Amino acid sequence: MKLIIKEKGKLRLNTFIDWLIYMLSYTLVLILVSSFFDSMYIDKNHYFIYSLLITLIVYILNKTVKPTLVKLTIPITGITLGLFYPCINLFILKVADWILGKHFNLENIFIALIISILLSTCNFLVDGLIIKPILKHFKKEGEEVE
Repeated sequence: MKLIIKEKGKLRLNTFIDWLIYMLSYTLVLILVSSFFDSMYIDKNHYFIYSLLITLIVYILNKTVKPTLVKLTIPITGITLGLFYPCINLFILKVADWILGKHFNLENIFIALIISILLSTCNFLVDGLIIKPILKHFKKEGEEVE
């Protein structure tokens, strides 16, 4: 399996590696945030597994439900100048809370909003601090990538 793929003249990470980096970073952010906030509970019996499961559920909801929610809420998001968008992420986290039941609980709605903003920031930082430097490294090396 190749790490870097050249497609249409551009370099990109292998889709699986890209997905794995995002999953692990989201999981680490969830673990870190849950240690800071008492109102976010993740089952302590299998802490990392439930954190990874939460991340997977959020990922699936982001790929399936979120695009529809974004399209339906364009007027509200436009009127609020984009301030409603984190509420969509909050809704996704609350659905994950509902799916996992007693293994994941978000008690405070405001803390959940902060967590959703932190996850979005994590996505931005992982792209800028991990993925783009890897691609720049391979461009500088001048290696032939297929």
